Amino acid sequence: MRKFRIIIIILIFVLIFLFFTRLLSPKYATSLVEGSMISQYYDESKDHEVVFIGDCEVYANFSPMVMYEEEGIKAYVRGSSQQLIWQSYSILEETLKYEKPKVVVFNVNSMRYSEPVSEEYNRLTIDYMKWSKQKIDIIESSMTEEENIWYYIFPILRYHSRYDKLTKEDFEYLFKRKNNTFNGFLVNKNIKPVENLPVQRRLADYKFADNCYEYLDKITKLCKDNGIELVLIKVPSLYPYWYDEYDEQIKEYAENNDITYYNLKNNVEEIGIDYSVDTYDGGLHLNLTGATKLSKYFAKVLAERYDLTDYRGDSLYDQKLQVYKDSIK
Repeated sequence: MRKFRIIIIILIFVLIFLFFTRLLSPKYATSLVEGSMISQYYDESKDHEVVFIGDCEVYANFSPMVMYEEEGIKAYVRGSSQQLIWQSYSILEETLKYEKPKVVVFNVNSMRYSEPVSEEYNRLTIDYMKWSKQKIDIIESSMTEEENIWYYIFPILRYHSRYDKLTKEDFEYLFKRKNNTFNGFLVNKNIKPVENLPVQRRLADYKFADNCYEYLDKITKLCKDNGIELVLIKVPSLYPYWYDEYDEQIKEYAENNDITYYNLKNNVEEIGIDYSVDTYDGGLHLNLTGATKLSKYFAKVLAERYDLTDYRGDSLYDQKLQVYKDSIK
């Protein structure tokens, strides 16, 4: 009987611990919604022939629902804010545990970053990943000097001080989550035209760091080992600057590894992007109209170049497309 009481007490303690961990952890439902995107993949069907990997330049600029409507492509965007290249590698590795797409599209913007940026950005990628070897790898490789791995294992150690900052969101989404994306695409309808960009300053060194090349090699090998076509892209953002010296390095890498690389900034006129109406933040990212144009263009490129199935007429995706259209009206 005494053992039974001990078990009950331990169980109650664990339940209370889990409850307050969930209560005090950020929900990313109505604010900082970027933190919820990484987890939404787990609830999706795992039949995507194209998977995008990368930072905000993929989740803000490519709409899988538009790609489905235009070319029948089933695609998903596994993006997150400031997703660093070693994080992209582990997220791709995790994705291949669930499905094997025909094409992986990797945005090369993260080649500019060789070190972790901040805990805040780390959290937006890591917090709601499922526990796995890949999550542990990302934590260990991304922590800043001030961070502690135990704060990721037991989030309450990090978020215990939020008790006086709780909002309605924390209670409303205590036991549920809000889906803020459409197959990983985050809709933004705002318009902020390009006006005054910062002066493009010269850099002392344009060479990408060795560890960035190391992980690009790993992404390349992972795709080749699994018979997946790897496509490198740079989206048509105007800032931060993508220097010609950066571009030449990626071109050379792609040529040496028999990979296709698209710098889509070179196709702005063909895509039809108008930076006076197609961006929500002065040229850093495209808004809904800009992303729609880019998605139509790139869907056609993928459909023509790769052996992708035209899934138009799929009942699940037809329903998702209708929900998407109703949402963006």
